[in-house]
Amino acid sequence: MNRRDFCRFTSLGILASQGLTAATRALEGRPPGGIRVAPLRPAEDLFSHIHRLKGRFDPDLYRQLIGAANPFKEGDAIVGVAAADEGSRVRARRLLGATLIQDLEACPIFPDTLYRSLQEDLPVAPGPGLGNLTLDQLRVRLLAEDPEALKPLLACLGSDVIACVVKLMSNAELTRIGQRFCTPLPGTRLGARGYLGARIQPNSPTDHPEEIIWQVLSGWSYAVGDLVLGTNPAGSEPEAVAKVEAALLDLIRTFGLETVLPHSVLAHVDLQAELEAKAPDTTGIWFQSLAGSTSANATFDVTLEKLQRHADTRAGQYGFYFETGQGADFTNGHGHGTDMVVHEARKYGLIRLLTRRVAQAQARAGREPAPWVHVNDVAGFIGPEVFRNKEQLVRCCLEDLAMGKLHGLTIGLDVCATLHMDLTLEDLDWCQEQVVPANPAYLIALPTKNDPMLGYLSSAFQDHVRLRERFGTRVNDPMWAFFKRLGVIDDMGRPTAHFGQPLWVWLRYRRAKGDSRPEAEIEAQGRERMAAVRRRGVPLAEGHGREIWDLTPALEREVQGLFVDAKNCLRAGLAPAFIASLPGSRRLKSQSQDRFDYIQHPHTGEVLDAASRRRLRALARPWTDPQVLVLVSDGLNAHALMDPGHLSPFLATLYPELERLGLRRLPVLPVVEGGRVRVGYRMGEDLFGASPATSMRAVIHLIGERPGSMHHTFSAYLTAAPAAIWSRAGTVDHNITRLVSDISDTTLDPVTAARDTIRILAKLWGAEKQL
Repeated sequence: MNRRDFCRFTSLGILASQGLTAATRALEGRPPGGIRVAPLRPAEDLFSHIHRLKGRFDPDLYRQLIGAANPFKEGDAIVGVAAADEGSRVRARRLLGATLIQDLEACPIFPDTLYRSLQEDLPVAPGPGLGNLTLDQLRVRLLAEDPEALKPLLACLGSDVIACVVKLMSNAELTRIGQRFCTPLPGTRLGARGYLGARIQPNSPTDHPEEIIWQVLSGWSYAVGDLVLGTNPAGSEPEAVAKVEAALLDLIRTFGLETVLPHSVLAHVDLQAELEAKAPDTTGIWFQSLAGSTSANATFDVTLEKLQRHADTRAGQYGFYFETGQGADFTNGHGHGTDMVVHEARKYGLIRLLTRRVAQAQARAGREPAPWVHVNDVAGFIGPEVFRNKEQLVRCCLEDLAMGKLHGLTIGLDVCATLHMDLTLEDLDWCQEQVVPANPAYLIALPTKNDPMLGYLSSAFQDHVRLRERFGTRVNDPMWAFFKRLGVIDDMGRPTAHFGQPLWVWLRYRRAKGDSRPEAEIEAQGRERMAAVRRRGVPLAEGHGREIWDLTPALEREVQGLFVDAKNCLRAGLAPAFIASLPGSRRLKSQSQDRFDYIQHPHTGEVLDAASRRRLRALARPWTDPQVLVLVSDGLNAHALMDPGHLSPFLATLYPELERLGLRRLPVLPVVEGGRVRVGYRMGEDLFGASPATSMRAVIHLIGERPGSMHHTFSAYLTAAPAAIWSRAGTVDHNITRLVSDISDTTLDPVTAARDTIRILAKLWGAEKQL
């Protein structure tokens, strides 16, 4: 699953697991109001405190006390491990700080295959006494002793130990850890003190090569983009991913940057390996999203063994680009009763293990071991169920930077927010300025703060310019030299007349490709192409406002307008007149009480309320064992369905195609108000659970996606399985769901999307011969 698909699933609240969602189970089982930590006795640690209260070791209380040491985040509250009040938090930290490292490691917070592998991979600590340190003593050493001298010790620290020592630190201490411990990528200054790199993220809602290329040219015109050119593909078919790979590789090769700057298409690692086998040296640095447990990684279709096999093939210059983020585990139903910081630390432990594996592969190939591996912490990508405000976002970023660096990793940040979090565009500026002093290796870079495909807010090219000016940070030296050769900065590093002019970079690009046409002709062609990109809803930064780090006034108004539109979309529900206009529509409701409840408590949208569930069964009763359920939910953007030319042409194409395939659909169209993706799975269980066990049954769920761009897009979530699977409550989930996304009149047109949906359904049904 790539980040686009991960975004779709998590933003719509798929908290996958067996039976009830993780959030529902946690809410039912957690202590009301959070974890209350009893008064302490002198010299108590975690274990003596638990034994005094319980008379034995209690693993649930153990996890709760460790979680209660965290500053408050919504995600920990959902899991059931957040402290009830500041006094409880202080007492939990005291217990944790007094606990010996060896005692913590002797009692895993939760054991699984991944944890055991991480522990087995640790080298033996140099010298005696590491295990006899308390966590607070370790904290003091990390803040006071020489960082280089501490590195052999850090290599021996388990991920859970690193997670727990970070809990004891203030934001200022976490910032100091970020400044003290730096691991640059081999042969570069990326990740070194005083350097702030950038991953240009040229996302296109339709994987259009020109939209991707022009975003890169725009970034380079601001002297931004020195770490990786990394695109989240809109499609996951090999041909679509290969097309994006080719566009990025062409830019790099044209300018002779092959050994300076890699590219990456953020498709599943298996797909990247497949493409590399077909066309060697075309895939750049390989990407994969990671989770912190064996079970959660399975939702990304990865295992430790698979990742190790891929690592064994990465013997060239570029290894892996990983993405992580607090909340990814519990929002996929694999919280294991454990707080988000612990899960996040284990992801970094996994990356540390794989980095060593890449180094071994390079050594076997006769190269100097220099693993180019880095991780991007995508903080804030999921939504308010993880954390809600700017203070929590900053805390998360500082925690993750410290943990990544203590694992010896090169770590960057996506300081980002969804539109349904309580953050403004100005809040993101504040967050960036809080975390840059902690020396992240890089930040994401977009033409504006608004991603044109993923529907979330991140860092703009101009933010990088502002942060360089404010903090004196630098760009990786070879790319800074390249920007000088481009002519966007002068020999002193000052902006030239070509600064912020992608048309100038386009001219240099065409000249580098041997284009000898007159300059005016090349520029005229460039203007036409820039205009076409903008018409398709992909903004291109050009020029600047009063300061060189300001957007032009017109582009600033556009960004602010999209922000306002997104907030309006989030508040909107499906209009009764629109529902009535849909042939065969029948209104149903989820358990969400209103839009606020729906946004802040995703699990309420994953099941129908009792009355609607009874109505669904009644609606199906007159029809003979339908094979396909088509349903509609408002999702996070009801306008995506209600806009003219969106849902109606999709259904008008879908229904005859289903009939042509000989598939019986439920003749009515359930329309769920307050529905999330997972409500479709539960409706499929109700409808198909009693069908003949071996017969295939499918749900096609049409739902409004995250707002934020000019495109109000919806998606089709397609799930097909034998009735025997549907009959087992909680078994069907997004691990067997296929996705057709970014559907609108300005992106993937609804008629094409409907045909794509049918094509996928036919393959799942084994009916390719009918196409």
